[in-house]
Amino acid sequence: MRTLIATAFVSLDGVVEGPGGEPGYRNSGWTFNGIEFDEAAYELKSREQGEATAMMMGRVSYQAFSPVWPDMTVEFAGYNAMPKYVVSTTLRDQDLVGNWGETTILRSLDDVAKLKETEGGPIILHGSAELNRNLSDAGLIDRYHLLVFPVLLGAGKKLFSDTDKDKQSLKLVESEAYGNGVQKLVYDIVR
Repeated sequence: MRTLIATAFVSLDGVVEGPGGEPGYRNSGWTFNGIEFDEAAYELKSREQGEATAMMMGRVSYQAFSPVWPDMTVEFAGYNAMPKYVVSTTLRDQDLVGNWGETTILRSLDDVAKLKETEGGPIILHGSAELNRNLSDAGLIDRYHLLVFPVLLGAGKKLFSDTDKDKQSLKLVESEAYGNGVQKLVYDIVR
């Protein structure tokens, strides 16, 4: 069984929208605007590229990342080399870029569950707020890699859904606080 890891830059109030400067969100770029850069806080991101064997995202994140990430050969060499899975009911094969390696479109959460049952290492889930919420609600996420930033953003796409459901316990397996106020929190889902 493969492990599905959701990785996210998240504000203290749970917003994940526009962390890197993506257009369309009024607080876009909140991970670096007014926050001192501390390289140590991003060690987790480097480690993820070495540990994951595949990357997953939703259509919106795929369409945001695919024109940019393939050309970022230093920063994202590991991600660029690994197979990618895009969960979408509307994306077509002809919509996929040709310079980002093997990419497979998954049409449903059942397809994600079947992928998790295959042989192979961890799958890292990037961006994709809506997909994160749906996968979490379906019990398909196994671990969270969170970099929590010391900001309150109020409105914006949230990492976690507001679905009324049973309590889900988490086990903290790694944490660290950095001088710029960012906190690394790694949680396993308790089943």
